[in-house]
Amino acid sequence: MLALLASLPVQAANVSLAGVFGRKAVLVIDGGAPRTLAPGASTPEGVRLLSIEGDSVWVEVDGKRVQLRIGQHVASSRSESPGAATIHLNADAQGHFVSAGAINGASVNFMVDTGATVIAIGRADARRAGIDAARGRAISVQTANGVVRAWQVRLHSVKVGAVTLSDIEAAVMEIDMPYALLGMSFLNRMDMQRKGQIMTLKQRF
Repeated sequence: MLALLASLPVQAANVSLAGVFGRKAVLVIDGGAPRTLAPGASTPEGVRLLSIEGDSVWVEVDGKRVQLRIGQHVASSRSESPGAATIHLNADAQGHFVSAGAINGASVNFMVDTGATVIAIGRADARRAGIDAARGRAISVQTANGVVRAWQVRLHSVKVGAVTLSDIEAAVMEIDMPYALLGMSFLNRMDMQRKGQIMTLKQRF
């Protein structure tokens, strides 16, 4: 009986797509080391890569087919929490997911950006949130308009919908921005699913 149990695959709790390289995809399972898979391959945790479509993939988790885009997560049934705080976002006319929220209690407008490593804030939003950027570490950030200066900081609180997270890494840009970018320092703590024009974020921890 013990030998049989040991041979069964461990069911994954959380699966995310880290990248796509040609005909292989890189998956991260339960926060572990990245795994490179070709279509048809499975992991010891029971996750199977079904197909690759551009920058997205189809995987099978707990017997369910799920599409993942780079930066997105999916939770298996054993990790879902009925009481977890959930955010529902609708895409705007440009296909962007935006939401009103707050940083350190100050109102801001967020735009989801899975390509941003951390939350990125313009200087005006930072001032209203009481953030002293000069106390952060100076860095350079590549943007669509070139390289700009920024400062690494930590945010006391970030609120979007029913979700409030504490002690979140961010970057304050030297320029003003129309939106604060809701980057992966926040999104990594969410399960992300998109169906058509609706994105659902469910808090994991």
